[in-house]
Amino acid sequence: MKRRTLFAGAGVIAAAPLLDVPTASAHGSGRQLMTGAEVLAKDNWKALAGQKVGVISNPTGILSDLNHVVDVMHASGKVNVVAVFGPEHGFRGSAQAGGSEGDHVDPRTGIMVYDAYGANADKLVNLYTKSGVETVVFDIQDVGARFYTYIWTMYEAMLAAVRTGARFVVLDRPNPTGGSARGPMLKPGYTSGVGKREIIQQHGMTVGELARLFNAEYLPLDTGGARLKELQVIQVRGWTRDQLYADTGLPWVMPSPNMPTPDTALVYPGMCLFEATNMSEGRGTTRPFELVGAPYVDYRWAQALQAKKIPGVAFREAYFTPTISKNANVLCGGVQVQITDPRKAEAIVAATHMIVEARKLYPGFAWRAENPPGRWIDLLTGSDRFRTMLLADATAEEIVAAWKAETDAWTARRAKYLLYKGAHR
Repeated sequence: MKRRTLFAGAGVIAAAPLLDVPTASAHGSGRQLMTGAEVLAKDNWKALAGQKVGVISNPTGILSDLNHVVDVMHASGKVNVVAVFGPEHGFRGSAQAGGSEGDHVDPRTGIMVYDAYGANADKLVNLYTKSGVETVVFDIQDVGARFYTYIWTMYEAMLAAVRTGARFVVLDRPNPTGGSARGPMLKPGYTSGVGKREIIQQHGMTVGELARLFNAEYLPLDTGGARLKELQVIQVRGWTRDQLYADTGLPWVMPSPNMPTPDTALVYPGMCLFEATNMSEGRGTTRPFELVGAPYVDYRWAQALQAKKIPGVAFREAYFTPTISKNANVLCGGVQVQITDPRKAEAIVAATHMIVEARKLYPGFAWRAENPPGRWIDLLTGSDRFRTMLLADATAEEIVAAWKAETDAWTARRAKYLLYKGAHR
């Protein structure tokens, strides 16, 4: 193991040992797959030389030896990390959904960590100025869904970089759902913290590719025509967009407390819609977003869903008691969503069938309590179309067909921003 003495300000911090772990390789490919962080480290951090660096990251920002990129940058003595910005759940990942770690000095490195969860560009401009950041580095594992908040943290960070003249560097990572785009488009009037700009529900892009699209198309709309002074994407080496996370050979680090496995990431773009209902989406269980149910659900739901033979997924009758969130400490009946073929499974299609069948079977099915009712499903799906079609007794097939043209248009539009070869569905 490596151990270094690290200096922060006038004090001396004895670092915990850095781990030595063999480098992962792409599963079955015979070639090494390297994340953007690993590529930059192998290049001796040259892209960050001579700059005051601020890093936006969380526990997923690791190198192949499982050490965190901030810890390794700091220990190398070659990167002047002057600030870290923690997104939802915090830099070290100690906070639950909707939470953060607040501003604090990181005890391992002595670097100042600023709370960036929910921070808009105005707050980030102040933090960049206060810390003297010249280059902002983004390194977070995304899961490929419009409503997963880290991409919007990146967007606000990019806006702030435009306004302060900071360089912006994205250390890219694979999209766990691969490169296929699926689902409806966010419409004007339905922007929120879970969708600040018009992108598709399962976008099928890496964060580096999204950064290129944001910089070209959306930043100018919010800055009076300005773009980043410099955007650099350090690409993943050895990844193609038809690879799912299980194909990469990379270790999985939970991007958030309720994203425990790559299978969770595969179902999340659809099963997250149950957040808008009075049904539990499995928070407070060992299988969040795979276990879905409510106290009023019985065996009939699994039976009806199995009969539909939805490609790539199966539904096991399940009973569970969530420890937190909706229906906490109450026995729920429901299903466990099983991925039978990850290349055929479409989580948004499966979730649409699930919601349609639940509403047919159970009078107790309802939107979660809020004002106006159903607002959250509108924000998650990007418009009121899903909700209004459901209430008009449209079939799941009709609801899915309604967004096909939007998915096709997005697939064509994003093409010039893509960095990796492979399936472009």
